[in-house]
Amino acid sequence: MPFSPAFHPRLLYALRHYDRNRWLADVGAGVTVGIVALPLAMAFAIASGLKPEAGLWTAIIAGFLISALGGTNVQIGGPAGAFIVIVYGIVERYGLANLLIATACAGVLLVLLGLFRLGTLVRFVPVSIVIGFTNGIAVLIALSQVKDWLGLSIDRMPGNFFSQIDTLARHLDSFNPYAFGLGTACVAGLFVWPRLMMKGSPVMQVLERHTVRTFARVPAPVVALVTLSLLSWALKLPVETIGTRFGGIPQALPAFVLPDFSWDTVRLLVTPTVTIALLGAIESLLCARVADQLATDPHHQKHDPNQELVALGMANLVVPFFGGMPATGTIARTVTNLRAGATSPVAGMVHALTLAVIVLVAAPLALHIPLAVLAGILLSVAWNMGEWHEFLRLRHFTNHYRLLMLGTFFLTVVFDLTVAVEVGLFMACALFVRRMGEQFRVERLPEPPLPAGDAALPPGPRPVAAWRLRGALFFGAAAKIDPILQAVEAGPPGMDVVLDARDLVVLDTTGLDALAQVLKAVAARGGRLSVQNAPEQPRSLMQRSGFAARLAAQGLEDLPV
Repeated sequence: MPFSPAFHPRLLYALRHYDRNRWLADVGAGVTVGIVALPLAMAFAIASGLKPEAGLWTAIIAGFLISALGGTNVQIGGPAGAFIVIVYGIVERYGLANLLIATACAGVLLVLLGLFRLGTLVRFVPVSIVIGFTNGIAVLIALSQVKDWLGLSIDRMPGNFFSQIDTLARHLDSFNPYAFGLGTACVAGLFVWPRLMMKGSPVMQVLERHTVRTFARVPAPVVALVTLSLLSWALKLPVETIGTRFGGIPQALPAFVLPDFSWDTVRLLVTPTVTIALLGAIESLLCARVADQLATDPHHQKHDPNQELVALGMANLVVPFFGGMPATGTIARTVTNLRAGATSPVAGMVHALTLAVIVLVAAPLALHIPLAVLAGILLSVAWNMGEWHEFLRLRHFTNHYRLLMLGTFFLTVVFDLTVAVEVGLFMACALFVRRMGEQFRVERLPEPPLPAGDAALPPGPRPVAAWRLRGALFFGAAAKIDPILQAVEAGPPGMDVVLDARDLVVLDTTGLDALAQVLKAVAARGGRLSVQNAPEQPRSLMQRSGFAARLAAQGLEDLPV
């Protein structure tokens, strides 16, 4: 792919025909999404082993940069549930300082991917792998929230799946029924609220009669957070809160801090860096595709994947210097933004500013938020994140698809996302090679497919055998040429061989070497080889490699010019 320093944020195009109506729509959508992002940003940070302000300022800074510099109209950026497991593992193994360095390095890598126009390569990741690791991450997110949901007294959860289950089982005696009740009420509320407020429901009919329809627009996570926090505070329930664990959220702008950087450290962080960049790119571009499919606004334009990667890289390069965590495009908040009426990146920028105002003005109120309520929100996020119906649909697909999806799922849960994606992509490539190899066929023809008057073979009593090549003759299918070699060795001396290549769609150097072996075997028996009707790509390779000249040296007009 060519290097392209072109920088075209979608915001510049959106503002060309901007008007008051679009401004009002974007402000309304931005405020709505900013309120929705408040509990999610805190929950994602806490579940990742960080302080809640790390998630809040990531949502603010990264959210603003991704909207201002990105290549989409309505995408909302910030901390995402997919990063919980990754960030927790990096902090557990490398420490917080190295997480910041890995995030910044991932930002640089993402910028380079965008500038070299490699954004479209993310689409080459098979959907079975995406579903597999998405469902695996959802399981791990849910497992990570069991501790706070049940109110268990555990100082720090281990990073791997089996150790987490063992730790939870050994601390079940510290079960807190009050925390469990709050978390369960939160999950139930998040399920029930949208259904109560849907158009045509009895509750909505009552609200419409009393002209308080705006109450129905309050997002379910905000309703759960406020009502259950007030309930816990009023009843003085003995549950852990943000205040008791973290001492609250600073009511001030984050400080700019340079992490302790060295090239020796960077070399040790190659795997975390690539993992953050790969996951961020996949999540962000998948989110942008979902937004394109759902958008109905006439001003909406399809996303620019390369510009989106540049913006994502800039955001991840900046946020670590303010103590932030990795950021990407977020599907839930993006869909909320769309449904709230957003028309341009201005909505995403307003979302970030709204969240900043809330943090700077109302930070002390966060002291009373029970962690069990945040756990309930994340349990709901995990459920909505997983594509569980895909497990039921597996019976309709091939064994290749099942192996990729289930293998990626179990590797994500048992090991980690990096191993899952690496092994998944390797299996995808291996299975693709196998499948393409199976598609190649060699068919014996009753007679040479020579057109009338063709002088490719001189008249005479010489025996002739003919085959047709179908499919891609490449390194995964070269062995299928063996029947021709066996027939040549078993045939009469001086037998000529004709290969009809009109259905040969691809030829690589290994396949060409297989044809060279056929030429050698035919010549050794005193015969001649003719390759006819070859399409452009195989013919070009034969000519460039000199194989066509070797055929012509036999005295045959075997390749059409």
